[in-house]
Amino acid sequence: MTRIAIVCCENIRDKSCIACAKCFKGIDERAGSFEGYEKIEVIGFSGCGGCPGLVVPKLKLFFTYLQSLDRDVDEIFIGTCVNSAITTGNCPIGDVGILKELIELKFGKKIVVGTHPW
Repeated sequence: MTRIAIVCCENIRDKSCIACAKCFKGIDERAGSFEGYEKIEVIGFSGCGGCPGLVVPKLKLFFTYLQSLDRDVDEIFIGTCVNSAITTGNCPIGDVGILKELIELKFGKKIVVGTHPW
């Protein structure tokens, strides 16, 4: 079983993507970046920390909280909405590849860019 966390864009969540239903559909149907996973356990779902792109501090708080619950994740998915905010909006993160590398370096977890194909 792969234990995952998903990071979503706080500006898009519940505005153009209600309740992250597309991510959950992707998980259920093993679509998009979830293709090829046999079993997935969603450990957490977190916003990016908001503009100006506070993903790393937000994830640090998330992992501290998980530690208090004796939980951990194997992989972190950067939501399709974050990539959309970067490529079509004015997201200050600017480059999802740099974000991916930064999170991998800081937390030592596998990072998957994108979630669902919709």
